[in-house]
Amino acid sequence: MRFNRMLLSATLVIVALVIQVSVLARLHLPGAVPDLLLLTVLGLALVYGHVGGALVGFGAGLLADLAPPADHAAGRYALVLCVIGYLAGLAKPENGQLKSATGPMAVVVAASIGSTLLYAGVGALVGDTAARHVGLGGLLFTAALYDLLLAPFVVPGIMALARRAENDPLADTGGSGKSTDVAAGWISSGTGLRIGSQRGGLRVKAAKARMARAGRIKGVKRL
Repeated sequence: MRFNRMLLSATLVIVALVIQVSVLARLHLPGAVPDLLLLTVLGLALVYGHVGGALVGFGAGLLADLAPPADHAAGRYALVLCVIGYLAGLAKPENGQLKSATGPMAVVVAASIGSTLLYAGVGALVGDTAARHVGLGGLLFTAALYDLLLAPFVVPGIMALARRAENDPLADTGGSGKSTDVAAGWISSGTGLRIGSQRGGLRVKAAKARMARAGRIKGVKRL
């Protein structure tokens, strides 16, 4: 990951974790808690792809495991967000632009349900059966509902920030070459002409002009 990605991801994850612990966790809502950290990982994964999403998810989950008042084994939520970030990154748009909000909202619902199930499954493996006493069905429903209501205010903004950092000309040394190719593509697609054919036509015209001028000079000499 480039430095601008790491800096932006670390800043967003820390801010999301602080809000998660200090505000959202104290709302005492029925069922689950809105997972702002999960939505942050999803927004970054939809821009950075599966590898970047997995790395961001692992780092965010590890911070959540170590931040008080965490009451579970360290590495549990890191594993969950790493898997979720990787899978969400697979849904990254090819051109980087979203055609509608249906896809991201489906990703949010699937990630909320998947993270809850995966977290409960990992907990069952290590002997944590708290999900059984609370009610897994209620947790799944409320987690998906809360995250879906919060997602429109979080995911688009995070994706916009990530795209803006990706378009930073100082972050990519090969940006000038790419911009030249893109500009050439725009010119050729907009005019219906090819740059190579234009250059060839100019060369032919220049050669004809030189031949005509040489013929006129020879005609003057003969006179």
